[in-house]
Amino acid sequence: MSNHHHRSPSASSRASNEPSQTHHHSILPTIVPTPALVESVAGGAHYSGSNVEQPLKHRNSSHDRPSSHTDLKADHERVLTDIRSLYELHPDPEIFKRSWHPDAVFEDPLAKAKGFREYAAQWYAMPILFAKSETVDTRVMSSTTAPNRIVFSQTQRYKNRFMDKTISSVVTVDLDDSDRIIRLVEQWDGKALPSRFGGGLLRRLNAKVTSLLVRVPR
Repeated sequence: MSNHHHRSPSASSRASNEPSQTHHHSILPTIVPTPALVESVAGGAHYSGSNVEQPLKHRNSSHDRPSSHTDLKADHERVLTDIRSLYELHPDPEIFKRSWHPDAVFEDPLAKAKGFREYAAQWYAMPILFAKSETVDTRVMSSTTAPNRIVFSQTQRYKNRFMDKTISSVVTVDLDDSDRIIRLVEQWDGKALPSRFGGGLLRRLNAKVTSLLVRVPR
């Protein structure tokens, strides 16, 4: 933030490069969309998934089972709640222990972090860069077990003494059999992540530099 994930000198470039106000358009192109996921965005420019109230609520059918792919499953609710805490500037070792695999990958337009030391640094950098981060809106677009994946849209407002920016994005979260995050990809405006003209290399460099400059508690 995700701008996510924001950091010391290299991280400071994140704040200046963030878009001001965006709208959602597409789904992660590197993931083959399931029919459920296609259905969830068939409505056009605005996301059609279930709106996630604050705090997150588990929506059940009359049989206490998810009635559609947009109903948030119980284990996915826990993961999404932890993700929200991270975006709202509350990184905590227990969150990473509970909901993240040590070898997970985190990607956004500014960084590609691999492994705990790198991805945790992205989240611990955020409170350094921002005084406040508010989740304006979250919508579950897909919550499935095969694949074990959550896709949601998000609008996040970031503030510090120099800026007040709102970023809208599509976040895709892949989970292992224990419902721990193995890959989280955030796309601002739903657009593909930078990869051409050295974009991928720069994102890897940014993640590595941030991990050296930001202290991550164990």
